[in-house]
Amino acid sequence: MFCDEQGVSAAADRDGHDLEAIHVVAVEDGEVIGTCRLLIRGSIARLGRLAVDQSARRRGIGARILAVAADVARKAGAAEIDLHAQTYALTLYRNEGYSERGDEFVEEGIPHVAMRKSLA
Repeated sequence: MFCDEQGVSAAADRDGHDLEAIHVVAVEDGEVIGTCRLLIRGSIARLGRLAVDQSARRRGIGARILAVAADVARKAGAAEIDLHAQTYALTLYRNEGYSERGDEFVEEGIPHVAMRKSLA
């Protein structure tokens, strides 16, 4: 889902951390419609790979995934979550309490901004 739509190569998506990550998955009628992963590093959780199927967008699924991920990270001992947000999705992250930190940059040919959310 993510690689095809975003034009990101499967090789770039495979960083070897999937087995150590916590995966949050949204399922509807037996089908996966959204996902993200969390890598917990001490008091910081790194959220990545957030994706919602095109047919399920604009229904609050991304926001719900972010809320569940924050709860999971908090319970795992994280005090904050860091992520790289694609610039077209900044409103989603802002609405869920994330703040921008730093200038826009390009990752895999896509404009991003680093963001952080306190879990305190």
